[in-house]
Amino acid sequence: MGFTRREFLAFAGIAAGAQLAACSKPAEQKPEDPKQDAPSSDVDLGEFKDLAINMDSWKYDEENDCYYQLGLTYCTKPATKTYESLAIFVPGKYFDAQKNGSTYKCAVNEKAVVGNFTPATAPVLMPINTGTFAAQASPTAYEYSGLGSYLEKGCVYVYAGFRGRSAGVDTASGSNDMYPGGAPWPVVDLKAAVRYLRYNADALPFEASRVFVFGFSGGGGMSAVLGASGDSELFDPYLKQIGAATHDAQGKAISDALAGSASWCPVSGIDTADAAYEWSKGQYSTDESRAAGTWRAQLSSGLAASYGDWVNGMDLRNSDDEQLTLEEAEGGQFTMGSYADALLAEADDAATFFVQNTPFPYAYTPQRLDDPTFPGDPNLLATRSAAQASGLGSAVSAADKPDASSGDAKADADATGEKDSASTETSQPTGTTKVESTIYDTASNYFAALNSGQHWINYNLKRGTVSIQSLRDFSSHVAPAEQPCSPFDRPDRSSKFNQLFGIGEESTLHFDAMVGDLMKKNIDAYATCSDWDASCENAWSLDLAKEDSLGTSMEGRVNMMNPLYWLSGAYEGYGQASVAPHWRINSGLFDTDVPACSASNLALALGKYDGVKEVSYTPVWGQGHVLAERSGSPVGNLLAWVVACCS
Repeated sequence: MGFTRREFLAFAGIAAGAQLAACSKPAEQKPEDPKQDAPSSDVDLGEFKDLAINMDSWKYDEENDCYYQLGLTYCTKPATKTYESLAIFVPGKYFDAQKNGSTYKCAVNEKAVVGNFTPATAPVLMPINTGTFAAQASPTAYEYSGLGSYLEKGCVYVYAGFRGRSAGVDTASGSNDMYPGGAPWPVVDLKAAVRYLRYNADALPFEASRVFVFGFSGGGGMSAVLGASGDSELFDPYLKQIGAATHDAQGKAISDALAGSASWCPVSGIDTADAAYEWSKGQYSTDESRAAGTWRAQLSSGLAASYGDWVNGMDLRNSDDEQLTLEEAEGGQFTMGSYADALLAEADDAATFFVQNTPFPYAYTPQRLDDPTFPGDPNLLATRSAAQASGLGSAVSAADKPDASSGDAKADADATGEKDSASTETSQPTGTTKVESTIYDTASNYFAALNSGQHWINYNLKRGTVSIQSLRDFSSHVAPAEQPCSPFDRPDRSSKFNQLFGIGEESTLHFDAMVGDLMKKNIDAYATCSDWDASCENAWSLDLAKEDSLGTSMEGRVNMMNPLYWLSGAYEGYGQASVAPHWRINSGLFDTDVPACSASNLALALGKYDGVKEVSYTPVWGQGHVLAERSGSPVGNLLAWVVACCS
């Protein structure tokens, strides 16, 4: 079902929802131990002593029975204390405490039980509270709103700050020096936060192996990277630079591998994101950036074809272990083959689930979320917005608000069959773009409206099943290209992803090698087009040759932000990391910002990766770039999944 506005604000409710498993395997019975090498005689046992948590410094919220500490720096050489610190929120029952002035001295109450957990089995949940790779500051003030959903289930909630897509100056710390940002620093910081928790695991009430991360859009992509790249050596130089813990006080190695990763509409597969967007959406569009006769129209076609070649080299396989491939259709487009059939089947199943489980009359309200606001967000604490009364506020910095031209694809509402169309004037979560609602009185009228002008989707009233005629039809009608050609690595370097791969004062750089290859191959043809911009001729080749301050190439930085690098045999990183055993991935099929096939690729790769125990992959019909769920609430469903993973 579609979300109400209140659900977007509250993120709370019944822990229900149906997830389609890409890989069905037995549930975990015992916690998985992270890497614990034998103590080494070569390490300095006191090297990270400054990271030891002070158990005499807890604050206590008596009304809500919550102990907490804020502003805990999680590495010994932070580039910015504003972002490289965290806050911990603990269910009150997990501690025995003695008051000491304004603070409490706490010790673990081993006999406590909260929900399904004890201090020895409790999981840690860490939000990645950005959809746009913006920096996430650690909270500096306490607010309980929204925390209850997690703590009442027996989870320990950790809100870790991290650097974002750009370098910056930490004026709050009194420094005028620029700290590095962009790829891979956001992931590095979160890995350091995980290591901090494990360094202090003996003092804190959780099971150290049970760390789960979750995020939306760009945060979902980071969640996937963290889940796939546990203990990857690629991050070692970066972790060393900030003084992240590598061993505990006894000399045992510390791991940053996770138990689980959850994501909504994840931006993953950054190396192929532009090609995937043009293949799934752009090649069917004739908007201004892809108008016939323009060089960007040729680029769009070239990227779509490159995506076909990439898919055929990936060895993606279905549950029957059959390789999924694309075949060239008439006109040179890779729109046929088992890969396309699999994506079409996903959409059919999602639409069928929708019609069989949605009560009519049904109100469709296209929405687009830029940044979520999970509990602990300093914006939430500062704004005290009206949304706070629902359990979770929402705020985004002005720089990260969605463009006016962005938004979810919406069904064609100009057909017969809709009962009413009305604009609602109630307040929306900041960072959410919303347009008019359309109300359909019956399922038949809903599909009649979708088929207005062209019949492309079939609804079997007797069986309650749905089938879509082609991916072209699906994309054109409900998930069109609303972003310009090559939306992630734009010719003018204007996207937030160009910022993500900037280096220092060169704040935006090209990073997409597929685009770079096409520029080399087709430069003469592009240059004959009337809209050709001569400044693009060498732009990609120059940027792709740049290295960051640690000597990592642009290709290497892209790999470090791509979960498939460790999950697919097509990449050199395959098998070179500790991959999380549990995964939850939800995608909104009406998403016009992110190609849904990226989430499918992630689920397919995980489903065949040895050691991954469970992949809950759910494409959601009728929802776009939002916290897409088929039923229930995002947080309720997330917590139900975590509990199931730990059972």
